[in-house]
Amino acid sequence: MSTDFEPILSGLAEGRVVPFLGPGALAGVTSTATGETMPADSHSLILALNNGQPMSPKLMFEFSRAAMHVELKRGRSALTKFLDKTYRDTAWSPSALHLWLAEQGFPYVVDTNRDTQLQLAMASRPHTLVVGLARMAGAEHRFKVFQSDGKDYAPVSPDQVDSRLPVLFKPVGSPLPEASYIASDADFVDYLTELMGGFAIPGFIKRRRPGLRYLLLGLRLNRDTERMLLSEIGYAAGSPAGWALIPSPTDKERRFLERLNYRIIPADVGDFLAAAGVPVPAAARQAA
Repeated sequence: MSTDFEPILSGLAEGRVVPFLGPGALAGVTSTATGETMPADSHSLILALNNGQPMSPKLMFEFSRAAMHVELKRGRSALTKFLDKTYRDTAWSPSALHLWLAEQGFPYVVDTNRDTQLQLAMASRPHTLVVGLARMAGAEHRFKVFQSDGKDYAPVSPDQVDSRLPVLFKPVGSPLPEASYIASDADFVDYLTELMGGFAIPGFIKRRRPGLRYLLLGLRLNRDTERMLLSEIGYAAGSPAGWALIPSPTDKERRFLERLNYRIIPADVGDFLAAAGVPVPAAARQAA
């Protein structure tokens, strides 16, 4: 298994391979107060949104549907309050993966989760943060850019970005430094439309991404939302486009990844970290 990761690890070290994080990257992260697992995937987020109770089968299909339902019934503020409480106001145990990624100082990381694990791990290191933005009237772009000096974030325009700094791209949002989330169906309709039109990715990312390859960590691809995010963000990837760590991929995932020229590795995040020489608690192992 370790030989499967050798070209990936060397590509990461050279900046030619980009970590691309999905919900499974947060496996093993728990509340320091209660021990409960951080809600990250669609199913767990819906349950958390509805006080631990399932919603109707139609709404259980995807978090964005459930989020749209809450937004329509209780207002956008209720959805934002839930996400702030979940990802900003709850203390979570540190993730071995995120700590390792921060230590490596990779030039570009894509994180399709809304948590702050990687931001907190990078807090003492200057970096650039790009956060997705949706449904903002008059906004020229569907993103905000912040630059950290290793202490605080400050908003900057894309042409002010220091190209020497690592870039963390969080397309579906984060509560820090200010809450911005792509969560409901309406958010995704707007954001993905603008993403396909080229208005949701800064020019400095577009210029660096041709020929890059991506390492998909904890990302399942059975739904259109995740597939569209990967297709558009990973546009102009190298050949092969990268690697997907999925222990038991579905036929749909196999067909999609084959079409995009990704190679599937039947492994999980724990296998990858072990190959990188990082000790991993048993709780952090997951089936992607």
